[in-house]
Amino acid sequence: MRWLLAFTDEAALARCARARGEADRPWRYRAVWGAAVLDAGVPAVSEETGLPCGVLVDAADGERGMVLPPVVGIVPEAFTLDRPGGQGAAGRRE
Repeated sequence: MRWLLAFTDEAALARCARARGEADRPWRYRAVWGAAVLDAGVPAVSEETGLPCGVLVDAADGERGMVLPPVVGIVPEAFTLDRPGGQGAAGRRE
């Protein structure tokens, strides 16, 4: 399984970088609307890796953060762990 890191603003990204001990390096990012993370980001990561993909929103913000697991009803069905018929991401059998 893979996780796509998403942040609501640059300050949230900076908090995550500091929490990982990686604040001294540049972080490349792309600003997108929230739905695009699920509609395009999750499929792109899943198709590249062949694994289900979830989204961590503001990962360093504790209870204010959000976990969008790779399950039906949260991310596009083709890229979930619990896809009907036992198929995982990109059509791989689990």
